[in-house]
Amino acid sequence: MSHNYKQPVVSLPNQFNKQDYNQLKLYCLKHNVRFVDNTFPPDVHTIGQGILSPNDMPRVDLVVGGISRFDFGQGLLGNCWFLAAIGSLTFQDHIFKQVVPLEQNFDDDYCGIFHFRFWRFGRWVDVVIDDKLPTLNGRLIFVYSKRSNEFWPALLEKAYAKVCGSYADMKAGVPAEALVDFTGGVHLCVQLSEPSLDLWELMCRAGKYTPLMSCGTAPGVTTNKVLPTGLVQGHAYSVTGVKQVIHRKPVQLVRLWNPWGRVEWNGDWSDLSPLWKTVSSQDRDLCHSVADNGEFWMSFQDFCQLYTDLDICSPSPQFLDGTPSSQWNSQMYEGRWVAGTTAGGCRNFKGSYNNMINKIITTFEINAPIFQTTTFMNAREVMEFFSLKPGEYIIVPSTFRPNGTASFMLTICSKAQIHNWYGNIFQHSSNSILCNTRVKLLLLLLLFM
Repeated sequence: MSHNYKQPVVSLPNQFNKQDYNQLKLYCLKHNVRFVDNTFPPDVHTIGQGILSPNDMPRVDLVVGGISRFDFGQGLLGNCWFLAAIGSLTFQDHIFKQVVPLEQNFDDDYCGIFHFRFWRFGRWVDVVIDDKLPTLNGRLIFVYSKRSNEFWPALLEKAYAKVCGSYADMKAGVPAEALVDFTGGVHLCVQLSEPSLDLWELMCRAGKYTPLMSCGTAPGVTTNKVLPTGLVQGHAYSVTGVKQVIHRKPVQLVRLWNPWGRVEWNGDWSDLSPLWKTVSSQDRDLCHSVADNGEFWMSFQDFCQLYTDLDICSPSPQFLDGTPSSQWNSQMYEGRWVAGTTAGGCRNFKGSYNNMINKIITTFEINAPIFQTTTFMNAREVMEFFSLKPGEYIIVPSTFRPNGTASFMLTICSKAQIHNWYGNIFQHSSNSILCNTRVKLLLLLLLFM
């Protein structure tokens, strides 16, 4: 049976690498030693050459003067996708505190150990790290804090680097992955080349609830090239606000933030745009800023033309249509593709794709597939949202190529009760879900090796 949708909440998270933060800290305090993480050692393979410990500096703290996207900037590591996600994270205090336990400090019981929490493949995990940070000439070389005595950005980045395998493994990624890892929630990706007619309303709803939003520009021949518009090619940005102002007629505006902490859009509605002189003093005082902090406004029309995609991630699906999360039902399934048995791939591979699935589907409605993925993506997660008539449906998770052994997790969220049967329809077919449902259905397929 389905159950009401419950937002993922940190409670008894799994121990990443089987490391217990409390036990490790007690051991260090008892033996008066500083913690060194042997599972992610501070050497050239994980953090590079130079090492800095916050405790070597006077008057340091995890958080100084509150939490803000303006606390930090991007360093030498090409992980703007992760920092854009952090920028969005700072808007939601309760989510931030789940990821970054704020009881950690540099007080008398400090022994060089920290922990952070991420949602990984259907479960919260507690990730333990030591306080050794990568430096060059005594300065942090990756994410850096605007205040030299504030260390939550650098420590959070290190914990995520540990989950990824190393800092080098963070050089390429998409903000959506980090947003999901911060929230454990529902992710929607919108291709801005063909935005839906209700995209503005969707973004406004997102602003009212708790979603985190990010977006990206199209890649170019040169990485991180600053265009004449002030935008950066192939770069991730945080979406930090939406607002409608009156400029002779209503104008829809989107506020964005560059993780570099500088370099801004210079077109209409930018910091120095004369258009701000044409709006009411109330709108101007509320929105307009000339600070060189990487944040700027642009019109919704320019946003859709100049950015390629928008990621929206929320702990619950309610932002999709504005209804309370209590009205959504959800079920989660774990499965596995096994080469030679359940890893048949897509229909392009006739030798391994099992046509018996088609025969089963025809018992419901002859030759009438409701939906299928048209483009397989090299992504960790696939999400689809659509409306269905009351009836019975078969869901067949699939990879593009056959004979690839991997695990997956399928989450089904629905506005109505779901009655499901889960199993293999036939030997050599894909894992399948028989779903009896109605109205709106949200499918999320998460792949992990």
